[in-house]
Amino acid sequence: MIFQRGALRGEIAVPGDKSISHRALFIAASTQAKVRVQNLNPGRDLDATIGALSSIGASAKRDGPDAEVQGGRLHAPEAPVNCLNSGTTARLIMGTCAGAGLHARLQGDESLSSRPMEPVAAQLRAFGSRVTTSGGALPLEIAGQLPAQTRHFILLSASAQIKSALLLAGVYSGTPVTLERCGGSRDHTERLLKSWNADIVFDADRVAMRSAHIEPRDTRIPGDLSAAAFFLVAAVVTPGSRLTIRDVGINPSRSGLLDALLQMGARIEIGNRREWDCEPVADLSAEFSALRGITIDSSLTVRAIDEIVILSVAAAVAQGQTRIAGISDLRGKESDRVAAIEQMLRSAGVATESDTNAIWITGGIPNAAGASVQTGGDHRTAMAAAALGALCGPLEIDDAACIDVSFPGFVPQWAAAQNADRTIAELR
Repeated sequence: MIFQRGALRGEIAVPGDKSISHRALFIAASTQAKVRVQNLNPGRDLDATIGALSSIGASAKRDGPDAEVQGGRLHAPEAPVNCLNSGTTARLIMGTCAGAGLHARLQGDESLSSRPMEPVAAQLRAFGSRVTTSGGALPLEIAGQLPAQTRHFILLSASAQIKSALLLAGVYSGTPVTLERCGGSRDHTERLLKSWNADIVFDADRVAMRSAHIEPRDTRIPGDLSAAAFFLVAAVVTPGSRLTIRDVGINPSRSGLLDALLQMGARIEIGNRREWDCEPVADLSAEFSALRGITIDSSLTVRAIDEIVILSVAAAVAQGQTRIAGISDLRGKESDRVAAIEQMLRSAGVATESDTNAIWITGGIPNAAGASVQTGGDHRTAMAAAALGALCGPLEIDDAACIDVSFPGFVPQWAAAQNADRTIAELR
């Protein structure tokens, strides 16, 4: 797959937020009500969650852009649960099994089997579950044991997935739980529970779910800021670009990318602010901008952890040097994303260096013409390469199929945005 140079223009919409989509399915399946989840993310990762829930007796089915979910008499799965490439599925089904008192064996693909599961396993053991991992990873076995042994947790790491697994354990077991040292991690689970009238209070560091009772209702998923990020950055770094993205989630625990780009001098407008089911939503407009290098501390990085790869493309053109701290977790994602950033940027002549927890990028005038990027099967690296190619391509990637994990249809939508002016002219 080769991404071509060219400005992005027009108006687009992006798929539903992947993180919220996972959580909405798991919470909806805890009830006996039929719930419609609108604008569900269409990626393969959500297929893993739908399959996992179906394996334990819940009904979760896609219906066009939406999904219909209904809980039932939950039971231990008859076969190992295949979480495919989805770490969110694996960690949240662990919390579900812990709360529902189920025994399950979990497995995944080669990439997922190399990612850490011990941090969530350790916290669920404190809840009362028996969890046996394979060297801290998949495959693993979990046996939920009730009643809960611990209800007050101090988190061992600032992970939204660990936090959500513990909240799901509370929801499925009917157990109030309190979590501390949350570290500003994303709060989509808390907001969904609040929108369904759970007795829950939370801030950046503490969550108290005082009652696990919820009143489910149909919910609407905002557009995924992580998906919008590739279009935003491409518009900001590519001369002649002017692009608007409608109905994007701008949850402050997720909007670190926007904060970083604005600090760098990006011309981004955030308009039409409103809320969907306790999630802030807006329309984002971006255009070509002159950027400057900045220092990004770890507190901002945690709010932009899934966007650091694409943020590195903005740093590649910013005047001066950009330092991004707090990146150690990126080495354990779908790929080693720090290594992926360095390989991608160096292929375009951009100087980088890194240590265990920070990366330095010296901006300049990238030239990726004729370069090739190894994605490592990572959807975010593949889409970040598209943004770099829009500025200074053509740029080739080795695997476009991996994009379907989160954003099926990305490639034709990207091409349409790059050819918007030509399309408009043809229509005239």
